[in-house]
Amino acid sequence: MSQEKLTALAEMSNKYGSDASYVLAGGGNTSFKDKEFLYIKGSGTALATIKPDEFVKIERDLLSVIRTKKYSDDEATAEAEVLADMMYARVKGENRRPSVETVLHDLLEYEFVLHLHPAKVNGLTCSKEGKETAKRLFPKAVWVDNSKPGYTLAMLCMKEIEAYKAVNGVCPQLIILENHGIFFAADTTAEIDSLVADVMGKLDAEIKEAPDFSEVEFDVAKATAVAPALRMLTGDGKAPASVRFLTNRAVLDFEPETLAFTPDHIVYCKAAPLVLADGDDIRAKYEEYTAKWGVKPRIVYYRGLGVFSCASDMKGAKTAESVFLDAVKISVYARSFGGVSPMPAWLQTFIINWEVESYRAKVSASAGGAKRLDGKVCVVTGAAQGFGRGIAEQLTANGAYVVIADMNYEGAKALSAALPNSLAVAVNVTDEESIKNMIDNVVLEYGGLDVFVNNAGIAKAGGLPEMTKQTFEFVTAVNYTGYFLCVKYATAVMRIQHEWAPDYMMDVVEVNSKSGLAGSNKNFAYAGSKFGGIGLTQSFAMELAPYNVKVNAVCPGNFLDGPLWSDPEKGLFVQYLNAGKVPGAKTVADVRKFYESKVPLGRGCGIIDVARAIMYIIEQEYETGQAVPVTGGQEMIK
Repeated sequence: MSQEKLTALAEMSNKYGSDASYVLAGGGNTSFKDKEFLYIKGSGTALATIKPDEFVKIERDLLSVIRTKKYSDDEATAEAEVLADMMYARVKGENRRPSVETVLHDLLEYEFVLHLHPAKVNGLTCSKEGKETAKRLFPKAVWVDNSKPGYTLAMLCMKEIEAYKAVNGVCPQLIILENHGIFFAADTTAEIDSLVADVMGKLDAEIKEAPDFSEVEFDVAKATAVAPALRMLTGDGKAPASVRFLTNRAVLDFEPETLAFTPDHIVYCKAAPLVLADGDDIRAKYEEYTAKWGVKPRIVYYRGLGVFSCASDMKGAKTAESVFLDAVKISVYARSFGGVSPMPAWLQTFIINWEVESYRAKVSASAGGAKRLDGKVCVVTGAAQGFGRGIAEQLTANGAYVVIADMNYEGAKALSAALPNSLAVAVNVTDEESIKNMIDNVVLEYGGLDVFVNNAGIAKAGGLPEMTKQTFEFVTAVNYTGYFLCVKYATAVMRIQHEWAPDYMMDVVEVNSKSGLAGSNKNFAYAGSKFGGIGLTQSFAMELAPYNVKVNAVCPGNFLDGPLWSDPEKGLFVQYLNAGKVPGAKTVADVRKFYESKVPLGRGCGIIDVARAIMYIIEQEYETGQAVPVTGGQEMIK
C-alpha cells in the first residue's frame, strides 16, 4: 500500500468534505482498498480535515467473514455481533471505530469509494418518483430501497450488487440509497470526480426549482423573547445552552410537520421539529414534545417567524441548523421528482433507537474537557483592543462564547476571526439604539446572555482650567451613561431567562478603575464617572438581585503597558506629562516610574489580573454590589 494512495484518499476526502453542497454535518465517507487492507474514515470523523494517517486500517480477510457468517435472529443482538467482528477486523493497535458502512465499502470492487449526501441527490432519493427517475437518468446505477442500516443494509446491497454483476458482468460504480445518499466507486480519484460531475450535471438539468434563501423581515422582539425561553428549557435551567435563530423565505415556506428525510436528519435534528405558533404555551408544548419523543427538540419551528436550533453547545446548535436547512433544500428539490417522500415510520423508529448512530452523534459533538466558563455567553464592550481584547481572549480560552463589541468594528471582526465561537458586533455605547441592536444580535446568535462585561471606557485628563464642558460630558456619556444603557438592555434578556429558570445565575461586571475608589488629581472627569459607576453597580445589584443577576465591579490599577497609557500621541503618560500631573517629570519615562512606585507589588496591572478577577466574580455566587480592587495593593478595600 503506497503512501501516495492514502494521500489521494485524503485529498479526495478533504475536497468533497469541505464543500457544503456534498456533505452534511461533516459526514459522508471515503475508503481505499488493496488486496489486504481497507482504509476507511472513522465514525464521527470529519471528511474536511481527515489526514492520510487518520483512516481506520482493517484486514479484509477478517472483514469478509461477516458476509457469510450466521448471526443471531434477534436484530439488536446481530448488529452487536457484527460490530464486534468489524472491530476485531481492525489491525492490531488500531483504536478508532470504523464506519458502520465498512462492509458495504468492501463489497464494491474498486480501489476508491466515496459516499456523499448531496441535497440535490437526496431531492431525488427522498422523492415520490425517485426510483423511476434514477433508473432513467442513471441506468448503470443500483437503486437500493429503504433498509435498516448497518449489517442489514450491507446484505441487501450485496444482493443487489450480485444481481447487477450477473447481468452486466462488472460491479456497479453507482449505488443510490433511498432516503440516504449515494456511493461512487472507481479505481482512481479522477474517475470518481468524473462520476460525481456526471451525476450532479444530470440532476441539475432535471431540477426546476431552487430554494429561496432571501432575507425576510421578522418580528425581532418576538424572536428575542422566545430564544432565551428555549435556551433555559434546553439547559434545564441549570447549564448554559445554545439557541440560534434563523429565518428566510425558504424556511418560512417549509412544512414543519414533514418527518425526517434521512438518518442524518434524525441524528442531528431528531425525528421532527417542535412546532409553535402565536398563543401557544411554550413550556407545555416543550414538555409534550419531550414526553412524546423521549428527547428535547433540536429544531423549534415557529410558524410565521422562523426556526430556532437548540443544543447543549454552539457546535450542536450550528449542526442542527445546517442539517435542518438541508431538509429545506431537499423538500424544494424533491418537487422536481413528484414531491417529498420522507423516511417511513418504521425506519425512523429504528434510527432513533440505533446505537451506532447515537455513537456517531456523540463522537461528533465531543470536544475536550470542561473549562471554567463552558458555554456561557459573554459580551465584552470595548473589546477590539486593550483591556477589552485581553479579557475577551481570556474568557474565550476558558470556554465562554464571547461577543466582541466595539465601535472599531473592523478591529472586532479581526479579533473574532482569531477566536473560536465569537461574534463581532458594532456598538456605540452612547447610542441607545446601537446598544439595543447589539443585544438583539447576541440573542439571535446565541439564544441569551450570561455575562455582560461593561469595559468600554475613555479617559481624558485635565485640570479645571483646561477641561471643557464638551470633553467632560463625553467622558460621562461613555463611562457613566453608557454603563446604564448597556445594563438596561443586557438585563432585559437576563430577566427573561430568570422567568424561565428561577435558579439560573447571571452577571454584570463593570470594569471600573482604582480611580473609582480614590480621587485622581487633574483627572476628575474620569474619576467622577468611575465613582458614579460604583454607585450604579451597588444600586443595580440591589435592583437585580431578585432576578439572580449579580452586579459587581473590578477596579484595575494602572494598565501601564496598554494603549490607554502608552500610546505615544494620546496615551495617559503623554497626557499626564503635558498636564503637569507628575511634579518634576520631564519625560514619559519619569511619569511611568512615578506610577510604578505607587504600587506595593511594584508593577502595573496586567490583563490576566483583571480577567482572573472577572472569572472569580462569575464563579462566586454570594457576592454582589462589590468593587474588587485589582491594584497590586495601591488601593485596598476599606
